[in-house]
Amino acid sequence: MTRYAIVGLGSRAELFARALAKSPRAELVAFCDRNETRMRVHNGWLGTSVPCYRPDDFAVMLVKERVDVVVVCTPDHTHAHYVAGALGGGCDVVTEKPMTTDVDGARLILAARRVTGRSVRVAFNYRYNPVHRRVRELLAGGAIGEVGSVEFSWLLDTAHGADYFRRWHRDKDRSGGLLVHKSGHHFDLVNWWLGSGPETVFALGGLVFYGEENGRRHGHATGYTRGTGEPAARDDPFALDLERSPRLRALYRDAEAEDGYLRDRNVFSPGVTIEDDLSVLVRHRNGVVLNYHLHAYSPREGYRVAFAGSEGRLELDVRENVHAGAPDRPAQARLTVQRHWAAPEVVLDVRLGEGHGGGDERMLAELLGDADPDPLGCAADHDDGLRALLTGLAANRSLITGESVGIRGLLDEIGERPRER
Repeated sequence: MTRYAIVGLGSRAELFARALAKSPRAELVAFCDRNETRMRVHNGWLGTSVPCYRPDDFAVMLVKERVDVVVVCTPDHTHAHYVAGALGGGCDVVTEKPMTTDVDGARLILAARRVTGRSVRVAFNYRYNPVHRRVRELLAGGAIGEVGSVEFSWLLDTAHGADYFRRWHRDKDRSGGLLVHKSGHHFDLVNWWLGSGPETVFALGGLVFYGEENGRRHGHATGYTRGTGEPAARDDPFALDLERSPRLRALYRDAEAEDGYLRDRNVFSPGVTIEDDLSVLVRHRNGVVLNYHLHAYSPREGYRVAFAGSEGRLELDVRENVHAGAPDRPAQARLTVQRHWAAPEVVLDVRLGEGHGGGDERMLAELLGDADPDPLGCAADHDDGLRALLTGLAANRSLITGESVGIRGLLDEIGERPRER
């Protein structure tokens, strides 16, 4: 029986805690968080009494509870500290994406992994989505010949997108911005689909909708601090009222007195330092060029990926709603292959499951050893985490310099080279 501890008991930790509680091969032996209330809430949901530790006692916890694997669900900028600490304590690690948020964090993790020989797995759940798996199968099977370029457009609606501007994610020093925190999923998918990592990156973008100044300019500013309990927020569609969700109230509203963290900030208030509209060009080592766009204030949600190949075109179109708040989820996915001089062939036209299109459940089964070996190689390790991170870091640097950024320079700073595929 493998012994697991979870550090970081926010909402994402529930996914892992419930899976661990049900797994016949795992035992959940410890929680670690700065907030006692959140740890008690998770124990209450599970009906357990998992021992609880504060961050200062993290190393003690590893020894006392004989932990084999640490699951890291803390804010992104702290991942490196806990991943490296767990490796140094003789544990393997499963970390939420991104693996870390900056060059220093990557250097710390990879050095610890190299010294200890322990494993780091990154929870890239989008790989496990059955439609994304089918894309990989088709590309690997030569369905459209040699891929020359990829167009990837991701729309976050004004319900989902706005949420990144209420939470700690709004602070780029804590999240790395959407290019690291959110787009890391997408960059990893492209790396996995193509079997190749980034070589050169160029980015443009900025904060054009959320934030205090944009709120005033577009007429969305209301002046309240948070969405819960303030009359000015009552009729604002951008506001989040924690009292309306028993789970969010338990995890965050009831826990505020301990650490002062506000989960429901006004998206048009001061303090937003991340971008909301981003375009990125990436040349991969195999020569394929990715043209990527992230739009975090769309009226609808979904994404489209198109691969141009020497023998045709493969297109994936996923619609998650027709407008923000629409109740028509789960997503509808349509996958089409069109070869030169031929009519388009609809390979899939399906409704996706819950939990990132059904990816969460499959990912957890593999991470916990409850799944058969996967011939598609969905499991992501430290090298995969590094490749996705490198694209985001290079794009962030390009936003500042206005120039393309070579990945080799970043790797020299980190002092590591991911293995070749």
